[in-house]
Amino acid sequence: MSFFSPDSGRRIGSPAARRFRSRQATGSGKPLCAGQTNVQEETMTVRLLDFYADWCGPCKTQDPILEDLEEDWGDSVEFEKVDVDEHQDVANEYQVRSIPTIVIEDDEGVVERFVGVTQREDLEGVLEEAGA
Repeated sequence: MSFFSPDSGRRIGSPAARRFRSRQATGSGKPLCAGQTNVQEETMTVRLLDFYADWCGPCKTQDPILEDLEEDWGDSVEFEKVDVDEHQDVANEYQVRSIPTIVIEDDEGVVERFVGVTQREDLEGVLEEAGA
């Protein structure tokens, strides 16, 4: 998962943060044969954003579910953790009013939003629907 920098608004890593992986598929850049142009594989980016706060009890209940999900889906889904206390601008952009809130989005926008502790099976169904 990534964290957002309050200064730049960019996602940054944090030594205290758990390691989370992201994957972007690209073509090899090599021609298929002489005279042909390069072909790039196009894939849709699927992101799971976890809006949480350190003081939130249900958020702590959600964490192990997301950690297990990340282990299985980390190669095809970008997992991001957003602390709503530190990054109110991002929470406002996604209209987060209660936590935990999980937003799953693809290149076209938000696919689904979950408010409250959400079970793995529900999240997996939407990740599959989103093309992960």
